[in-house]
Amino acid sequence: MWFVEAVIFLGTTVLWGFVFAWHTHYTHRPVFTFKVEPKPFVAATLAGLCGAITLHFFLDPSLRLTTPEDYPANLEQWLATTLFSLSFSQLFLVFAPFAWLIRLFQNRWIATVLTILLGVFVLVLKTRSSPAPIPPSLFSALLIVRLVSGVLSVLFYLRGGLLLVWWLGFLIEARHLWNLMMG
Repeated sequence: MWFVEAVIFLGTTVLWGFVFAWHTHYTHRPVFTFKVEPKPFVAATLAGLCGAITLHFFLDPSLRLTTPEDYPANLEQWLATTLFSLSFSQLFLVFAPFAWLIRLFQNRWIATVLTILLGVFVLVLKTRSSPAPIPPSLFSALLIVRLVSGVLSVLFYLRGGLLLVWWLGFLIEARHLWNLMMG
């Protein structure tokens, strides 16, 4: 287990190194923006709330049946999955790929599109490795959600830095609190 922890630590250090080394140089914006403009903050809040409501009422009931292990059973699991999502998932799917791709191509649009396509690729790999088959309509909905969340994550990352994307992700993960409090 120590080997896995060491590899994750070193890999994460390298990926955060990509973000801190290249983001500001190529986007001319800071990685952390502590004074976020009101419009992007309101937009991220509304997008997070709309995404949480949409997922809670339309996708989560079906996904709970096919992949129940992806849903927290108690508050401790929710806290762990939320922290993992905010610190690692977004790092692997948005921050580091975007920083690496913008350095590689030196073009925001190409880096944005390829970052979003990476998220779609990971979704396809995850659904193919799922023990239960996912119906095509559910996969289509997941694909749309991944595309929209990818676009929003990159746009908010460029407008407000890490904190704005973390706020969006937190609001979406907070939808699980409703079931934990009521159940």
